[in-house]
Amino acid sequence: MSRLNRQFAVLFLMTASATAQDASVTSLLSRDLPELPGKEAAMIEVEYAPGARDPVHRHDAHGFLYVLEGTVMMQVQGGQEVRLTVGETFYEGPDDLHVVGRNASETEPARFLVFLIKKKGAPILTVEDQRKQRP
Repeated sequence: MSRLNRQFAVLFLMTASATAQDASVTSLLSRDLPELPGKEAAMIEVEYAPGARDPVHRHDAHGFLYVLEGTVMMQVQGGQEVRLTVGETFYEGPDDLHVVGRNASETEPARFLVFLIKKKGAPILTVEDQRKQRP
């Protein structure tokens, strides 16, 4: 393989890897919660491409996940990794570090809803330092 072809092959593999990592997030709802001062509710839809995975992150929120399509793997630090299929749910607390969030399939997409109760104006997600390792 020529040097130029090797460079193109490496570039292709890097691009394919980056694309496989993508998750599409759509904001569906955001509402103040007057009965809970300083809090708001948010609802998002997440679509994982085949092979997609999230970086290690936290939500600083109560998060309630419901799988709409496909199969996903989820785990918070200190908990068991769980496999979730259509109709199954998952909970993350405001102090949880989300260490595994990924599509269980390399060939099929996955979609899920997340309902969050969070501090008003806080980001939906905060990515942890890249030096922290997944389990």
